[in-house]
Amino acid sequence: MPPDSQFFAFCLIAAVLTVTPGADTLLVVRNALADGRAGAWRTSLGIVSGLFAHAALSALGLSVIIMHSATAFSMLKFAGAAYLVFLGVQSLLAWRPRERGTGYPSAAPAARGRDRYLEGLLSNLLNPKVAVFYLAFLPQFIDPAGSVLAQSLVLATVHASISVVWLGILSHGVPQTRNWLNSAWTGWLHGLSGLALVGLGLRLATSERG
Repeated sequence: MPPDSQFFAFCLIAAVLTVTPGADTLLVVRNALADGRAGAWRTSLGIVSGLFAHAALSALGLSVIIMHSATAFSMLKFAGAAYLVFLGVQSLLAWRPRERGTGYPSAAPAARGRDRYLEGLLSNLLNPKVAVFYLAFLPQFIDPAGSVLAQSLVLATVHASISVVWLGILSHGVPQTRNWLNSAWTGWLHGLSGLALVGLGLRLATSERG
């Protein structure tokens, strides 16, 4: 493990990156508006699972393929962008029924929870920026004399813990906001989160490496 000063630096940088608005934050807000705390927490669990997957892939060297292969990077980038756009359009399509008071399409609780988990997981896994970030960032805080995989997973646990705290605040706070807003304003917020997801998807699709 890195010295205490390096570990503190990692925690600070990971915290800043976590609270910076992005696809993860927007997706949790979107699902908190749609399903309340349960949906937001399941989405957060999927996102955190994606962080561990990226850390493991980085430690095993598989992310090198993404970082050095333009084709692999582009394929993953467009897949991730398409998925974000899909989630955003899904929100926009669900917005109008909610404004009319008919609510979102119902689903069995188990299926709904599984869908929210998969949304969080896929949105994170299909983001090549996260893979490149882990490959370029984690080695600065890893002792090459120790187990790279073990240290990567420990650092990913720290990042995941910070993410759980931040996403947990959103998971609890957004439904509270929904409770005192009327249905029309809630619908607008849900629609705006959908537009933001579409915008992030388009931004990812047109972004360069790095």
